[in-house]
Amino acid sequence: MTRRIRPRLIVAAMIIALVAALTALTGAGFAVGSAAQANYAPTNTAPPVVSGTAQAGQTLTTSTGTWTYQTAPSYSFQWQRCDANGNACGAIAGATASTYVVQSADNASTLRSVVTAQNTDGTTSASSAQTAVVGSTAPASTALPVISGTAQTGQTLTTSNGTWNSTATPTYAYAWLRCNSTGASCIVVSGATTATYGVQAGDVGSTLRAQVTATTSAGSTSATSVQTAAVTSTGGTAAVLASTVVLPNRLVIGGVSFQPRRLTNRAAILARFRVLDSNGNPVSGALVYAIGLPYSWTRHAAEVATGSDGWATLSISPTRMMPLGRGHALVLFVRARVAGQPLLAGSSTRRLVQVLIG
Repeated sequence: MTRRIRPRLIVAAMIIALVAALTALTGAGFAVGSAAQANYAPTNTAPPVVSGTAQAGQTLTTSTGTWTYQTAPSYSFQWQRCDANGNACGAIAGATASTYVVQSADNASTLRSVVTAQNTDGTTSASSAQTAVVGSTAPASTALPVISGTAQTGQTLTTSNGTWNSTATPTYAYAWLRCNSTGASCIVVSGATTATYGVQAGDVGSTLRAQVTATTSAGSTSATSVQTAAVTSTGGTAAVLASTVVLPNRLVIGGVSFQPRRLTNRAAILARFRVLDSNGNPVSGALVYAIGLPYSWTRHAAEVATGSDGWATLSISPTRMMPLGRGHALVLFVRARVAGQPLLAGSSTRRLVQVLIG
């Protein structure tokens, strides 16, 4: 005989089985009567990236990086200064924007950005890779200073600063140089430290150059102008050409000056000689040569032609054989001649001069 199962018993069995199943799930870590809880705080999937040049005065920019989230976050920024290896990082006070201007205090350090993403579910931070080590660069000259004015005694010359490539606005310092006719073998004119220079009688026959030094916190760089024309005297007698000075007219070495006036070291000496004719006229184009005595005390200097004012400027280089103690003097044998004439004949002239040592 078939046994009839009551519906109430079937329902009760089903309830018992369901409760057992729920109990097993609860033991596996699921909450009964509620959905599983999930963390929806932003998750970084690609770190921020810093762009720009790690150099004082330059601006760095950070991206936010890439994030996953359920609710769109807001972003905040913090720049950090680290050691050269990217370690020992510390927050830079006030550097809380997506851009940062590199400071001189960052030199020899690396930099990185920290981006924080925040929404209603939580907050997460991610750091960029560090930059290269910050290295400042001194100003670089892109166009030389230019001198304006007339190279004549009593006149004022003015130099421009030139053009510079610099991460910060530089300050400028000036020096004026007295040089030979080619603009080489220059010496610094004492006390001439402004952008203007009053041409002096001692400059006659020489050329002048301006040296401008640009300085920032990253360092200093100097640039020098091209030389002026040879300095002339105001209202002087017109020069005669050396080729016109023939016997009985002769050359005369009528002016001598040295810079420095007394030798205390073995730096180059600028020796200036003015050549006149027997009538007192300055001679242009006369060839002037000088050599120290004893011969071992100086190196041979090239022969130099006089300018339109009759002056020639020679650079004399002492050797280590020249003594520096007091009581000595460097004697120079000076010769002026006309090209094409015999060295020791014709209208040429010779003279001994000296400059004190010590």
